[in-house]
Amino acid sequence: MNVLIIDDEPLARSIVKNYLDELGGYTVIGEAGDGFEALKLLQQVKPDLIFLDVQMPKLNGFELLELIEEPPLIIFTTAYDEFAFKAFEVNALDYLLKPFSMDRFAIALTKATRSAVPSPLPPLPVDYAKSNLEQARIVVKNGTDIKIVSLETVQYIEAYDDYVKIHIDDKYHVKKQTMVYYEKNLPEQFMRVHRSYILNIDFLAKIESFEKNSYVAILKNGKRVPISRTSYSEVKQRLGI
Repeated sequence: MNVLIIDDEPLARSIVKNYLDELGGYTVIGEAGDGFEALKLLQQVKPDLIFLDVQMPKLNGFELLELIEEPPLIIFTTAYDEFAFKAFEVNALDYLLKPFSMDRFAIALTKATRSAVPSPLPPLPVDYAKSNLEQARIVVKNGTDIKIVSLETVQYIEAYDDYVKIHIDDKYHVKKQTMVYYEKNLPEQFMRVHRSYILNIDFLAKIESFEKNSYVAILKNGKRVPISRTSYSEVKQRLGI
């Protein structure tokens, strides 16, 4: 079984390698100290199993998983037990809380050797800890390019089949995520104003009537975002008008 180790702590990576050597039958085909480095490696190698830390610089473990299209088997290794429930919600095989023993490590590997081909990762659950959104950012991928988008630059989010469009200035980024996820997890300046739109009210210039009992938000740059009839009263209340 080919293994990739992703952890920002060299000592933690060394412990995993030593345990794998002692158990035998595993080949470490790469190591990465952060999410960006890991993503580059995953474009070059195809591991059967990943040991993945949660809290890392640049990209955390959950953000990395959002960007992997064909994920291998995953075992989390972290010092933070509060992420355990979220780890299993994204189909992780196991969750090793540092410092873990050889015996506990061997149990996790047994699950890996018994597992079938990994299934695609589901979207992150709406009650997933807001580790990336609390940092006021959204991570998006365009081909091989990774971009970290500051929430304060996001004007609105638009539904796009199974994806969303994240609108910034005169361009947008496409991300595989649900509107419900962003509605639940974005900070208070974002409002769901329509079934297909979430608006950053910091960019709102005015509201105009559009047709009978319907309205449209005019943004500071002139863009127009529809407001549903049911959302209009909530928007007025939020703006104090």
